[in-house]
Amino acid sequence: MNRVYLTTSASHPILLALKMKIAAKYQGIRGPDLAGEAFESSASAEPAAAFQEEALQDEALLDAYSHSVIAAVEKASPSVVNIEVRQEMNQHGRTGETGGTGSGFILSRDGFILTNSHVVHGATAMRVTLGDGREFPATLVGDDPDTDLAVIRIDAPGLVQAELGESAHLKTGQLAIAIGNPFGFQTTVTAGVVSALGRSLRAQTGRLIDNVIQTDAALNPGNSGGPLVDSRGRVIGVNTAIIRPAQGICFATAIDTVKFVAGWLIKDGKFRRAYIGVAGQDVPIHRRVIRFYGLPVETGVLAVDVDADSPAGKAGVLSGDVIIGFNEAPVPSIAALHKLLLGDQIGVESILTVIRHTEKLRLAVTPQESGNQARELAVR
Repeated sequence: MNRVYLTTSASHPILLALKMKIAAKYQGIRGPDLAGEAFESSASAEPAAAFQEEALQDEALLDAYSHSVIAAVEKASPSVVNIEVRQEMNQHGRTGETGGTGSGFILSRDGFILTNSHVVHGATAMRVTLGDGREFPATLVGDDPDTDLAVIRIDAPGLVQAELGESAHLKTGQLAIAIGNPFGFQTTVTAGVVSALGRSLRAQTGRLIDNVIQTDAALNPGNSGGPLVDSRGRVIGVNTAIIRPAQGICFATAIDTVKFVAGWLIKDGKFRRAYIGVAGQDVPIHRRVIRFYGLPVETGVLAVDVDADSPAGKAGVLSGDVIIGFNEAPVPSIAALHKLLLGDQIGVESILTVIRHTEKLRLAVTPQESGNQARELAVR
């Protein structure tokens, strides 16, 4: 080994360091390179305490999430019920009876229970099983297929009423918990988030259900009618539908809609709507017509078929007319017309604005109460 002579004091730190034996792997390495390697070695030896602290923080967050779900389920699950129904079946000339199950939740302590219309519609017998195992027969109070909501009632003591929230204040991304009885498994819980708000879902009758909540909280057959709750255990929606080929795309009717419809079902046994007797289809309006009349819409409802004895037929609406307005409100689609034809329009003379060829007409029409045999349907 070559000797190195330095013009410095024998007590200088550098000289003291050189008197120490240098490891073979560091011999011949220049100072900057050696300093860099020393830095890397120091960085790789990061204190284990930092990792432990991060792990504790992750554990605390996970624990907080678990506590939120557990608390919400403990609060809401006593109000969730299982509904078994019996329905008459008539297929290929053969009659019989078939069964089905669904979920629901208790609206009030005097026995009103809310569920989906498709769960109990046409049922000949219903039986409700409470969370504590008690069973009671149920009767139908009201049914509204257009919003897929129904109210049934049982006579039972000691019922736990669900707390209803407000869907108007929901935020995309917030915690959503579905509780129900899929495939008969009592009080099954799935958790996710509110995936989207303001969706529309078409009911089996053809009408659109507005303000529907989309969630990725898993739903399965039997979850229908069960509650979708927030982190405080308040009901924010009624689980209604799933898209079978997809994963994590499920829908719930918003609780604000539920409150409005359920009140009418309890009061009158049905939700009253008006109808005018037109089978319609959404169509675009020619741009020249839009510019000439200064129309606020670019689409309207084409009257594909008009019942001669209906309010629209009596008002002079003809097949081929395009409906663009109802009582000065624009009508760009059949769904928009459905929203305007509510119970307060029954028997009230209204103005229907239509485009006939290139002529704009205002026709007086008096809507009547809608029945199963008379309702507007979108033709697609």
